[in-house]
Amino acid sequence: MATELDKVDVVTVGVGWTGGIIAAEAAKAGLKVVGLERGRERGTEDYQNIHDEYKYAIRYELMQDMSKETLTFRNNRDQRALPMRQLGSFLLGENLGGAGTHWNGQTWRFLPYDFEIRSMTEERYGSEKLRDDEGYRLQDWGITYDELEPYFDTFEKTAGISGEENPLSGERSDAYPTPPMIKTRTLQMFEEASNNLGYNPIMMPSANLSESYENPDGESIAACQYCAFCERFGCEYGAKSSPEVTVIPTARKTGNYEVRTHSNVVEVLTDEDDDSKVTGVRYVDVRTGEEFIQPAEVVVLTSYVFNNYKLLRVSEIGEQYDPETEEGTLGRNYCYQIFGGATGYFDEQFNTFMGAGALGMAFDDFNGDNFDHSDLDFLHGGNMAITQTGNRPIATNRTKPDTPSWGSEFKKESIESYTRTLRVQGQCAILPHRENYLDLDETYNDVYGVPLVQLTFNFTDQDLAVQKYLTEKAGEVMEEMGANDVVLDAASTDYDITPYQSTHNTGGTVMGDDPETSVTNNYLQHWDRDNLFVVGAGSFAHNSGYNPTATVGALAYRCAEGVIQYAENGGRLEEE
Repeated sequence: MATELDKVDVVTVGVGWTGGIIAAEAAKAGLKVVGLERGRERGTEDYQNIHDEYKYAIRYELMQDMSKETLTFRNNRDQRALPMRQLGSFLLGENLGGAGTHWNGQTWRFLPYDFEIRSMTEERYGSEKLRDDEGYRLQDWGITYDELEPYFDTFEKTAGISGEENPLSGERSDAYPTPPMIKTRTLQMFEEASNNLGYNPIMMPSANLSESYENPDGESIAACQYCAFCERFGCEYGAKSSPEVTVIPTARKTGNYEVRTHSNVVEVLTDEDDDSKVTGVRYVDVRTGEEFIQPAEVVVLTSYVFNNYKLLRVSEIGEQYDPETEEGTLGRNYCYQIFGGATGYFDEQFNTFMGAGALGMAFDDFNGDNFDHSDLDFLHGGNMAITQTGNRPIATNRTKPDTPSWGSEFKKESIESYTRTLRVQGQCAILPHRENYLDLDETYNDVYGVPLVQLTFNFTDQDLAVQKYLTEKAGEVMEEMGANDVVLDAASTDYDITPYQSTHNTGGTVMGDDPETSVTNNYLQHWDRDNLFVVGAGSFAHNSGYNPTATVGALAYRCAEGVIQYAENGGRLEEE
């Protein structure tokens, strides 16, 4: 029998960037907020021994325990879906801060083209370019870049992002709050080569801050020390902008916010008398097994993409997407990313063992619709970049392709290449296809007896064409940088969930302006439950050629505004 607790104004499910932003804004507005987090609490004081590559980067100390909850995967409907028993293609964070703790810090705004991709594509190239007859399902997001721009600005100022203006991105209302990171030798080489080829390189926008900073809420973020332990790690210096050094302390200072760790939400509860409302959530204390019901005026799902989808599905909120009939919206438009790049081998040594998660240069000349696609067999593109995140010794072994995988020659080449190898890479957009979607598995359950999420996904012809194009462009940049040998990435075939690629999963709970093709409106308010909001990268109608966090943060601030409006006035929020 679950214990029912006192009702609060807002409950968030998950306490990372989205949950922290919702909590901070709602608590500042005077609302009583509870954040339910299934992991434990960690802060900068817990990261004093974080420079342990084996523990954190190889053994995934900050990540989800896959023996308790995972997902199943298949490339297509004809295959049998099997559980992902080890973390691989993406890393599911757990603990207070979520993926915002172990992220690298690359903080790109999606392009204006992304938010109106269907309309803009059809206007420029005609309806045939949409390839509807081939199963591609491009759709506008129900919001424009200009409408979202103020929320991008708010997120960047909260996080103190270090960067410079991008001539190929949307217009900005203000400059980045802190200047760009240090331009190292490798970045200078990339900049010179890119300029020589006629491109527009800029320093990467970074949540590893170039200087100490106090944000508008009074939270202090330290300056980056370039220690090279960012992705898969927490920051002991408090120099990587994360929820636990920004929005979470802001929310707590109001006195209106309570975080409950070790609290795993298993169901969103619908009002028995009014199915247009939810009444709260049911959760389990993972330490004791006790069940609790947390009533709330507003419920906000702020966990990761897969879990937000799962909670809606097991709570029977919304209609599951059917790839055969294309009816239903829950689970549709799942997207990921694909990468295409080139590795260069040099005589010169570089200090590649030093760096930061978002220390890099990039250009967007082949991203979005910044180049003419009339004669190309794909849409969109990707961000082209070089990064210096820090080569750690266990994971880094960029030996030449003909090097033996063992023995004295391998050791010699491994040492030789460690500081003489650079990489340029395109981060390619993926567009939605009717056959890529989320569902619940009919065979496998999690530790609580709840069905696992089933992921059906494969790369499409569109994805492989973008990869090929950007791989060739990366090779040209590397040649211009002066590498002795340039090795292009091999072309992908089927998506493989075992090797790490990126934690940039999107879709499944997409936003839009039509309940027939989306789960939420542009405030992230659920179409079927007025007091339920769903925020995260699951809201994306497709995935761009960028890291998703800045766009997630902007949407969270937009959602927070909607939550506060709903708490004050109720009802369906008017879309702008």
